[in-house]
Amino acid sequence: MTWTVGVKRQSSDRLFGDCHDSGYIAGLFLAAIPMFEYFTYQLSPVDLVILATTALLVGSAKAGLSGSHIVAVPLLAIAFGGRDSTGVMLPILITADILAVAYYSRHANWFHLARIFPWAALGVLLGTLLGDWINDESFRQVMGVIIFLSLALMIWQELKKSAFAPPTGHWFAMLLGVTSGFTTMVGNLAGTVTALYLLAMRLPKNVFIGTAAWFFLSINLFKVPFHVYAWETINWNSFAVSLLAVPAVAIGFFIGKSVVKLLSEHVYRWVIIVSTAVASITMMF
Repeated sequence: MTWTVGVKRQSSDRLFGDCHDSGYIAGLFLAAIPMFEYFTYQLSPVDLVILATTALLVGSAKAGLSGSHIVAVPLLAIAFGGRDSTGVMLPILITADILAVAYYSRHANWFHLARIFPWAALGVLLGTLLGDWINDESFRQVMGVIIFLSLALMIWQELKKSAFAPPTGHWFAMLLGVTSGFTTMVGNLAGTVTALYLLAMRLPKNVFIGTAAWFFLSINLFKVPFHVYAWETINWNSFAVSLLAVPAVAIGFFIGKSVVKLLSEHVYRWVIIVSTAVASITMMF
Protein backbone atom coordinates (compact mmCIF):
# COMPACT_ATOMS: atom_id res chain seq x y z
CA MET A 1 0.00 0.00 0.00
CA THR A 2 1.92 3.00 -1.32
CA TRP A 3 1.42 6.43 -2.82
CA THR A 4 2.41 6.63 -6.47
CA VAL A 5 2.00 9.06 -9.37
CA GLY A 6 -0.19 8.13 -12.30
CA VAL A 7 -3.42 8.69 -14.18
CA LYS A 8 -6.58 7.61 -12.39
CA ARG A 9 -8.11 4.71 -14.26
CA GLN A 10 -11.81 4.96 -13.31
CA SER A 11 -13.19 8.21 -11.94
CA SER A 12 -11.10 10.42 -14.23
CA ASP A 13 -12.67 8.81 -17.31
CA ARG A 14 -16.13 9.46 -15.97
CA LEU A 15 -15.36 13.04 -14.99
CA PHE A 16 -13.54 14.21 -18.13
CA GLY A 17 -14.72 11.95 -20.94
CA ASP A 18 -12.89 11.30 -24.19
CA CYS A 19 -12.71 14.79 -25.72
CA HIS A 20 -9.27 15.50 -27.24
CA ASP A 21 -8.23 18.91 -25.85
CA SER A 22 -9.90 18.74 -22.47
CA GLY A 23 -8.93 15.08 -22.14
CA TYR A 24 -5.28 15.91 -22.82
CA ILE A 25 -5.28 18.75 -20.31
CA ALA A 26 -7.08 16.60 -17.77
CA GLY A 27 -4.52 13.85 -18.34
CA LEU A 28 -1.65 16.22 -17.60
CA PHE A 29 -3.40 17.40 -14.47
CA LEU A 30 -4.24 13.91 -13.24
CA ALA A 31 -0.71 12.65 -13.90
CA ALA A 32 0.45 14.80 -11.00
CA ILE A 33 -2.18 13.48 -8.56
CA PRO A 34 -0.79 10.99 -6.02
CA MET A 35 -2.44 7.56 -6.24
CA PHE A 36 -3.05 5.25 -3.33
CA GLU A 37 -2.39 1.63 -4.31
CA TYR A 38 -4.76 -0.35 -2.14
CA PHE A 39 -4.93 -4.06 -3.00
CA THR A 40 -6.00 -4.11 -6.68
CA TYR A 41 -7.38 -0.56 -6.61
CA GLN A 42 -5.69 2.71 -7.47
CA LEU A 43 -7.45 5.36 -5.40
CA SER A 44 -6.94 9.09 -5.77
CA PRO A 45 -7.60 11.61 -2.99
CA VAL A 46 -10.86 12.43 -4.77
CA ASP A 47 -11.93 8.79 -4.56
CA LEU A 48 -11.18 8.71 -0.84
CA VAL A 49 -13.24 11.87 -0.30
CA ILE A 50 -16.11 10.33 -2.28
CA LEU A 51 -15.88 7.14 -0.23
CA ALA A 52 -15.91 9.06 3.06
CA THR A 53 -18.79 11.30 1.96
CA THR A 54 -20.80 8.28 0.85
CA ALA A 55 -20.24 6.61 4.23
CA LEU A 56 -21.30 9.77 6.11
CA LEU A 57 -24.53 9.97 4.10
CA VAL A 58 -25.30 6.28 4.60
CA GLY A 59 -24.63 6.50 8.34
CA SER A 60 -26.92 9.49 8.79
CA ALA A 61 -29.64 7.86 6.68
CA LYS A 62 -29.59 4.67 8.75
CA ALA A 63 -29.80 6.76 11.93
CA GLY A 64 -33.17 8.05 10.74
CA LEU A 65 -32.48 10.86 8.26
CA SER A 66 -33.96 8.84 5.43
CA GLY A 67 -33.37 10.19 1.95
CA SER A 68 -29.77 11.34 2.36
CA HIS A 69 -28.57 7.97 1.06
CA ILE A 70 -30.04 8.64 -2.40
CA VAL A 71 -27.09 10.95 -3.15
CA ALA A 72 -24.61 8.32 -1.99
CA VAL A 73 -25.49 5.77 -4.70
CA PRO A 74 -24.57 7.86 -7.80
CA LEU A 75 -21.71 9.47 -5.88
CA LEU A 76 -19.97 6.16 -5.24
CA ALA A 77 -20.57 5.14 -8.86
CA ILE A 78 -18.37 8.07 -9.97
CA ALA A 79 -15.34 6.48 -8.32
CA PHE A 80 -16.03 2.76 -8.83
CA GLY A 81 -18.53 2.46 -11.70
CA GLY A 82 -22.20 1.61 -11.54
CA ARG A 83 -22.14 -2.16 -11.07
CA ASP A 84 -18.87 -2.45 -9.13
CA SER A 85 -19.95 0.29 -6.74
CA THR A 86 -22.85 -1.88 -5.54
CA GLY A 87 -20.33 -4.40 -4.22
CA VAL A 88 -18.41 -1.69 -2.37
CA MET A 89 -21.63 -0.15 -1.07
CA LEU A 90 -23.23 -3.29 0.39
CA PRO A 91 -20.75 -3.81 3.30
CA ILE A 92 -21.02 -0.08 4.05
CA LEU A 93 -24.80 -0.42 4.24
CA ILE A 94 -24.55 -3.49 6.46
CA THR A 95 -22.18 -1.68 8.84
CA ALA A 96 -24.68 1.17 9.18
CA ASP A 97 -27.53 -1.35 9.57
CA ILE A 98 -25.72 -3.01 12.49
CA LEU A 99 -25.33 0.36 14.23
CA ALA A 100 -29.01 1.16 13.63
CA VAL A 101 -30.19 -2.21 14.96
CA ALA A 102 -27.98 -1.88 18.03
CA TYR A 103 -29.42 1.54 18.81
CA TYR A 104 -33.09 1.15 17.77
CA SER A 105 -33.64 -2.62 18.07
CA ARG A 106 -36.23 -2.50 20.87
CA HIS A 107 -38.48 -0.26 18.79
CA ALA A 108 -39.01 -2.60 15.81
CA ASN A 109 -42.51 -3.61 14.72
CA TRP A 110 -42.16 -7.33 14.02
CA PHE A 111 -45.63 -7.61 12.48
CA HIS A 112 -44.71 -5.34 9.59
CA LEU A 113 -41.30 -7.00 9.23
CA ALA A 114 -42.96 -10.39 8.88
CA ARG A 115 -45.38 -9.00 6.29
CA ILE A 116 -42.84 -7.37 3.99
CA PHE A 117 -39.60 -9.40 4.26
CA PRO A 118 -40.66 -12.60 2.40
CA TRP A 119 -41.84 -10.48 -0.54
CA ALA A 120 -38.66 -8.42 -0.46
CA ALA A 121 -36.60 -11.64 -0.60
CA LEU A 122 -38.56 -12.61 -3.71
CA GLY A 123 -37.78 -9.17 -5.17
CA VAL A 124 -34.05 -9.73 -4.57
CA LEU A 125 -34.22 -13.02 -6.48
CA LEU A 126 -36.01 -11.30 -9.38
CA GLY A 127 -33.48 -8.47 -9.34
CA THR A 128 -30.59 -10.96 -9.45
CA LEU A 129 -32.08 -12.73 -12.47
CA LEU A 130 -33.24 -9.66 -14.41
CA GLY A 131 -30.66 -7.06 -13.39
CA ASP A 132 -28.52 -7.50 -16.51
CA TRP A 133 -31.46 -6.76 -18.82
CA ILE A 134 -32.61 -3.56 -17.15
CA ASN A 135 -31.63 -0.08 -18.24
CA ASP A 136 -30.57 1.61 -15.00
CA GLU A 137 -31.54 5.14 -16.03
CA SER A 138 -35.02 4.23 -17.29
CA PHE A 139 -35.65 2.08 -14.24
CA ARG A 140 -34.73 4.91 -11.85
CA GLN A 141 -36.97 7.35 -13.71
CA VAL A 142 -40.00 5.06 -13.66
CA MET A 143 -39.51 4.29 -9.96
CA GLY A 144 -39.13 7.99 -9.23
CA VAL A 145 -42.44 8.81 -10.91
CA ILE A 146 -44.30 5.99 -9.12
CA ILE A 147 -42.91 6.94 -5.69
CA PHE A 148 -43.55 10.65 -6.23
CA LEU A 149 -47.20 10.10 -7.23
CA SER A 150 -47.77 7.71 -4.33
CA LEU A 151 -46.21 10.21 -1.95
CA ALA A 152 -48.38 13.00 -3.37
CA LEU A 153 -51.47 11.01 -2.37
CA MET A 154 -50.01 10.50 1.09
CA ILE A 155 -49.32 14.23 1.48
CA TRP A 156 -52.92 14.92 0.45
CA GLN A 157 -54.04 12.59 3.21
CA GLU A 158 -51.87 14.45 5.72
CA LEU A 159 -53.47 17.76 4.77
CA LYS A 160 -57.03 16.40 4.36
CA LYS A 161 -57.38 13.80 7.07
CA SER A 162 -60.71 12.46 5.81
CA ALA A 163 -59.74 12.30 2.14
CA PHE A 164 -58.92 8.59 2.08
CA ALA A 165 -57.46 5.85 4.21
CA PRO A 166 -53.91 4.69 3.39
CA PRO A 167 -53.65 1.16 1.99
CA THR A 168 -52.89 -1.42 4.67
CA GLY A 169 -53.89 -4.72 3.05
CA HIS A 170 -51.65 -7.68 2.28
CA TRP A 171 -51.57 -6.70 -1.40
CA PHE A 172 -49.89 -3.42 -0.42
CA ALA A 173 -47.23 -5.21 1.64
CA MET A 174 -46.70 -7.68 -1.22
CA LEU A 175 -46.38 -4.94 -3.87
CA LEU A 176 -43.98 -2.74 -1.94
CA GLY A 177 -42.11 -5.75 -0.55
CA VAL A 178 -41.30 -7.14 -4.01
CA THR A 179 -40.53 -3.64 -5.28
CA SER A 180 -38.17 -2.86 -2.39
CA GLY A 181 -36.31 -6.16 -2.82
CA PHE A 182 -36.02 -5.66 -6.56
CA THR A 183 -34.86 -2.04 -6.29
CA THR A 184 -32.32 -2.76 -3.54
CA MET A 185 -30.70 -5.45 -5.71
CA VAL A 186 -30.73 -3.49 -8.95
CA GLY A 187 -29.89 -0.01 -7.71
CA ASN A 188 -29.78 0.25 -3.89
CA LEU A 189 -32.98 2.34 -4.05
CA ALA A 190 -35.12 0.41 -1.57
CA GLY A 191 -34.87 3.04 1.17
CA THR A 192 -37.36 5.29 -0.60
CA VAL A 193 -39.78 2.43 -1.33
CA THR A 194 -39.64 1.12 2.24
CA ALA A 195 -40.13 4.63 3.64
CA LEU A 196 -43.31 4.83 1.57
CA TYR A 197 -44.63 1.63 3.16
CA LEU A 198 -43.71 2.62 6.72
CA LEU A 199 -45.18 6.10 6.25
CA ALA A 200 -48.45 4.53 5.15
CA MET A 201 -48.47 2.43 8.34
CA ARG A 202 -48.14 5.67 10.36
CA LEU A 203 -45.48 4.26 12.68
CA PRO A 204 -44.05 6.44 15.48
CA LYS A 205 -40.58 7.91 14.91
CA ASN A 206 -38.45 5.35 16.77
CA VAL A 207 -40.59 2.42 15.60
CA PHE A 208 -40.23 3.66 12.02
CA ILE A 209 -36.43 3.74 12.33
CA GLY A 210 -36.17 0.46 14.29
CA THR A 211 -38.37 -1.44 11.85
CA ALA A 212 -36.43 -0.08 8.88
CA ALA A 213 -33.14 -0.99 10.58
CA TRP A 214 -34.07 -4.64 11.10
CA PHE A 215 -35.57 -4.88 7.62
CA PHE A 216 -32.47 -3.57 5.85
CA LEU A 217 -30.02 -5.55 7.95
CA SER A 218 -31.95 -8.72 7.06
CA ILE A 219 -32.36 -7.95 3.38
CA ASN A 220 -28.77 -6.71 2.92
CA LEU A 221 -27.35 -9.85 4.54
CA PHE A 222 -29.66 -11.88 2.29
CA LYS A 223 -28.16 -10.09 -0.74
CA VAL A 224 -24.52 -10.91 0.07
CA PRO A 225 -24.33 -14.41 -1.55
CA PHE A 226 -25.86 -13.04 -4.76
CA HIS A 227 -23.27 -10.27 -4.95
CA VAL A 228 -20.45 -12.72 -4.22
CA TYR A 229 -21.41 -15.69 -6.42
CA ALA A 230 -23.93 -14.42 -9.01
CA TRP A 231 -22.80 -10.88 -9.82
CA GLU A 232 -19.25 -11.27 -8.43
CA THR A 233 -19.23 -7.63 -7.29
CA ILE A 234 -17.95 -8.45 -3.78
CA ASN A 235 -14.49 -9.93 -3.26
CA TRP A 236 -11.69 -9.48 -0.75
CA ASN A 237 -10.40 -6.43 -2.61
CA SER A 238 -13.74 -4.61 -2.71
CA PHE A 239 -14.38 -5.59 0.91
CA ALA A 240 -11.06 -4.02 1.93
CA VAL A 241 -12.16 -0.76 0.29
CA SER A 242 -15.49 -0.91 2.15
CA LEU A 243 -13.61 -1.28 5.45
CA LEU A 244 -11.93 2.09 4.83
CA ALA A 245 -15.38 3.70 5.12
CA VAL A 246 -16.30 2.26 8.55
CA PRO A 247 -15.13 5.25 10.65
CA ALA A 248 -17.08 7.67 8.44
CA VAL A 249 -20.19 5.47 8.75
CA ALA A 250 -19.97 5.69 12.55
CA ILE A 251 -19.54 9.48 12.44
CA GLY A 252 -22.50 9.84 10.08
CA PHE A 253 -24.66 7.66 12.30
CA PHE A 254 -23.78 9.71 15.39
CA ILE A 255 -24.68 12.95 13.58
CA GLY A 256 -27.93 11.47 12.29
CA LYS A 257 -29.17 10.15 15.63
CA SER A 258 -28.30 13.44 17.33
CA VAL A 259 -30.45 15.33 14.82
CA VAL A 260 -33.33 12.83 15.04
CA LYS A 261 -33.47 13.24 18.83
CA LEU A 262 -34.26 16.92 18.37
CA LEU A 263 -37.27 16.27 16.11
CA SER A 264 -40.83 15.78 17.35
CA GLU A 265 -43.00 12.98 15.95
CA HIS A 266 -44.90 15.39 13.69
CA VAL A 267 -41.80 17.17 12.43
CA TYR A 268 -39.97 13.88 11.85
CA ARG A 269 -42.84 12.52 9.75
CA TRP A 270 -42.70 15.60 7.53
CA VAL A 271 -38.90 15.35 7.30
CA ILE A 272 -39.30 11.81 5.96
CA ILE A 273 -42.06 12.87 3.55
CA VAL A 274 -39.99 15.77 2.18
CA SER A 275 -36.76 13.76 1.95
CA THR A 276 -38.60 10.93 0.18
CA ALA A 277 -40.10 13.42 -2.27
CA VAL A 278 -36.67 14.93 -2.97
CA ALA A 279 -35.21 11.45 -3.44
CA SER A 280 -37.95 10.49 -5.92
CA ILE A 281 -37.40 13.70 -7.90
CA THR A 282 -33.66 12.98 -7.95
CA MET A 283 -34.40 9.51 -9.32
CA MET A 284 -36.50 11.01 -12.13
CA PHE A 285 -33.72 13.32 -13.31
